[in-house]
Amino acid sequence: MLRAGDPAEIGGYRLEARLGSGGMGTVFLARTSSGRAVAIKLIHQQFAGDDEFRTRFRQEVAAARRVSGAFTAAVVDAAPEAEQPWMATSYIEGHTLAQHIDKKGPLNGAELRKLAIGLTEALRDIHRVGVIHRDLKPSNVVLSPEGPRVIDFGISRAVDQQTLTMTGRVIGTPPFMSPEQLQAPRGVGPRSDVFSLGTLLVYAATGQGPFDADSPYVTAYQVVHDEPSLSAVPPALRTVVESCLDKDPEGRPSADELLVRLRDLPADLGGTDTDGAGGSRTRDVKTHHHRMTPATPSGAPAGPGTESTSIGRRLRSRWRPALAAAVAVAAIGGGVAAVTADGFGTESEGAKGNSVAAPGAALPDGFGPWRKTVLGGRKDIPDELRCVARGDALFCGGGGVVATRIRVSDGSRAWTAKSPGVPVQGVHLVGATDDTVLGYRFADEDAPQGPASEVVAIDADSGRELWSVPSGAQSQAVTGRSRDAVVVGSVVVTIDASNSRFEARDAHSGKIAWTTPFPAGAQCAPVPVGPQLFAMCARVAEVDATEVRHPTLRTLDRASGTLGRRIAVNGPAVPMGVADGKLVLVQEHREGPALTGYDGVARVDPASLNVTYSRLAKTYAGTPGMANGTLYVSGQTGLVTALDPATGRKKWSRQTAVEGASGPVAGAGALYFSSATGRVVALSPQGGRLLWTTDPQADGLTGEEGASPRVTVAGRALIVAADKNTLFAFDAQKPPKSG
Repeated sequence: MLRAGDPAEIGGYRLEARLGSGGMGTVFLARTSSGRAVAIKLIHQQFAGDDEFRTRFRQEVAAARRVSGAFTAAVVDAAPEAEQPWMATSYIEGHTLAQHIDKKGPLNGAELRKLAIGLTEALRDIHRVGVIHRDLKPSNVVLSPEGPRVIDFGISRAVDQQTLTMTGRVIGTPPFMSPEQLQAPRGVGPRSDVFSLGTLLVYAATGQGPFDADSPYVTAYQVVHDEPSLSAVPPALRTVVESCLDKDPEGRPSADELLVRLRDLPADLGGTDTDGAGGSRTRDVKTHHHRMTPATPSGAPAGPGTESTSIGRRLRSRWRPALAAAVAVAAIGGGVAAVTADGFGTESEGAKGNSVAAPGAALPDGFGPWRKTVLGGRKDIPDELRCVARGDALFCGGGGVVATRIRVSDGSRAWTAKSPGVPVQGVHLVGATDDTVLGYRFADEDAPQGPASEVVAIDADSGRELWSVPSGAQSQAVTGRSRDAVVVGSVVVTIDASNSRFEARDAHSGKIAWTTPFPAGAQCAPVPVGPQLFAMCARVAEVDATEVRHPTLRTLDRASGTLGRRIAVNGPAVPMGVADGKLVLVQEHREGPALTGYDGVARVDPASLNVTYSRLAKTYAGTPGMANGTLYVSGQTGLVTALDPATGRKKWSRQTAVEGASGPVAGAGALYFSSATGRVVALSPQGGRLLWTTDPQADGLTGEEGASPRVTVAGRALIVAADKNTLFAFDAQKPPKSG
């Protein structure tokens, strides 16, 4: 059905129903004057004035016209130069491959062979007219009654066409991207699509990609460096798929050559191995630059809503040397009654995120916009830093940087302490007190002696190391957040290396204040709640299975480390922050191991130890966060929703142009959300009115989920952390002009 405010017609085509909406546009079902069904993609008004976007949309229309044929959705009409651009394509009945596998499981036998040949024929025809698709994935394949159809040419290009610069966007879906597309996207050729086709056929045959991992960023590493997992692929198809997945494009067959090999296969390819991975079902990993698609399966557009991320509550893996696109995305450690690196757990509900804001929100003395890159201990790890501010001092850490001190006014660096090893995913900076900065250091894998990871205390003025202690790493599994150490006043609370107890030390001297063993059979993580501290725990069996569905909370006395009584919480649940003095947790909605979003809120009263629950009106997918007592979820396509944590009711929602944003961070009269590209949007807390948006500042993946806030507020100055250790700062009242 159409909604209030939807147009009645577009370009003379009468609209019948809204099929779906995403970050870039809305798809409608319409009819031609003769009654033929068409799908019309209408670009959002906010992008109509973006010259770069218009150019990309023109290219999509041109590419779709060139390949219109038996295996694609034919272009019926288009108006890329209209005030609000649109394109109409033939309407294709059928589910996407992603939907089919999600509902019915992997394909086998003649059905699998038919799909393989049909997709290869489609690819052959696409390449013959000089177009490279560049985004072949399960949600871009519609299983129509006439055979598979390839849709969505939003990031395709002609072979002889120069790729748009598109600063800030590494576009595609890592599990289905080729190694060269991840490493050098401007130089991809037709055999990049052949690699993607190989991954797609593995997915169709087994329900899993050949490089599946807990994180799309680890997946991207595996695409470039690791061998594919093909044990569950039917043997007859396996040899053909192996050639498609050659790391070297020259080692792969062309679409024409592949078609010959597939036609030689037996009519019945057989099913998946009974003891292989094919028995399980996984969902399509979300596109890191979400696009609307021109065709639709059974009343829903093929692009929006058909994909979900299989990033569960996993034990964190250590980074290996990573490709340029890979970044750490999990949430980071914080603190209480001190500067924190993620804005969670500060004493005041009005705490300004990663900041100590100057009264009156003045600019730091001598401030001018700046941009810097901070090199860590390993140059092959594209880290993302997280920062906290104290006066004119900015302390940042993450990945290969234990901590660094930078002047807020001009970006000049006073000192940097580097980490020699490969970091644990999602761990950035512990926090800072008046005289001490606390970060993480990771052991060099080439020199394995000593602890794998340590919490390190550094003198804030001199950069001199004060002390270090081995650190455990179970918080991500227990709480869904990487919070292995927290700052509480002048004390830092850590987890010991054996993951068996809490240890509290004076942040500057390192002198032990107390130790507290975990409850029997449990593993725990510290959770700050205003001036108080909780221990969130889970049974060892659930932690080992990465399925924490029955977490518990206990008060953890700051002075003595004494544990209070056990409080059961309906899980899985992730601690978010404080509202009206109560700890707020969001409840995860899962379908099997796959996290599909958040559907409830739990509030824990530290005084009464009572827990109250509120259901959300729907499941909200994206990155949750809190500021000033309000819960926010920022979606992968730029939609920000504000929720009342006391009732679960929606306060407002706002579509923004910042995809995969994390946040919020509260400043004077504004909320800031930012992505790995360094693109920032400022929204009014009351009603979500758009205040301003900046352009991307760095190349990085968009559309990610679970990232911690990247914006730090220092008075009126904003410091933004982007991909590859890029930091840039500007006046919040004079943001960089967009466009």
